Amino acid sequence: MEYRFGVQVAPEAGGLDGVRALARVADQEGLDLLGIQDHPYAAGLGDTMAVLATVLADTERLRVFPDVASLPLRGPAVLAKQAATLDLLSGGRFELALGAGAFWPAIAAMGGPDRTAGEALRALEEAIEIIRAMWRPGETVRAGGEHYTVKGVHAGPAPAHPVGIWIGSVGPKALALTGRIGDGWAAPIPHYLPYERWRESQDVITRAAEDAGRDPSAITRIAQLVGDITETPGTVRLRGEEPIRTDAAGWARVLADLATETGFDSFVYWPEDTGETQLRRWTREVVPAALALLTA
Repeated sequence: MEYRFGVQVAPEAGGLDGVRALARVADQEGLDLLGIQDHPYAAGLGDTMAVLATVLADTERLRVFPDVASLPLRGPAVLAKQAATLDLLSGGRFELALGAGAFWPAIAAMGGPDRTAGEALRALEEAIEIIRAMWRPGETVRAGGEHYTVKGVHAGPAPAHPVGIWIGSVGPKALALTGRIGDGWAAPIPHYLPYERWRESQDVITRAAEDAGRDPSAITRIAQLVGDITETPGTVRLRGEEPIRTDAAGWARVLADLATETGFDSFVYWPEDTGETQLRRWTREVVPAALALLTA
């Protein structure tokens, strides 16, 4: 099993130089993944795709992804073009994590749709079909769905590598969609999906993949973990949306258990303190200790 480790940051408009600096540290420290939140309707946040482009230019090996891209405010055909271009510019270091939508009043306030859960799921499936078609040069893309229509646009360019579509799914039907057509599951933070539901959610994805004739192990499983790496041990209860606050050894045990008991292969840290100290503790203390447990 190959394990991957990453970190998430918010594109704070007042601190974009700090975001770039953290990305460079993550790259230098050998992390695999960097996620950038995408909330276009939030006044204090910059544009995620612009930040991702800059971060890719600033780094050499780090894979980056929107965590997760707000589909209702980003049309699928243009999003496919953006993703392919970022992947080409970075030599194949962009992945596309995609969300069906969450804050509907804020989305609608910005001119986007106000969808029900069922509508959002159908829109997500339509969008994934269009995005993948747009990555196949030489084809003419036509789609007449309930939510997205593409009328004969020429596909292309192709990305530099097979860009993964990682779905930030929560409900049973969305999880089943992930197993059926997704390349990965970017597990929502516990605020949206409590820890107690992670194991059953994994099982829904696995069953749907098997029913579709897919290999469930080919689907990337990304745990997103909010908390703080402390100097001293703390009591860890993966319950509700309670942040994880313990020392590096405690964090390593959490990651190892999530890998062996809950089926995750990738881990993205959402530090409560977004400074460089927490990032370095994650890379220098938690990641090596987790790998030691996982490879023992």
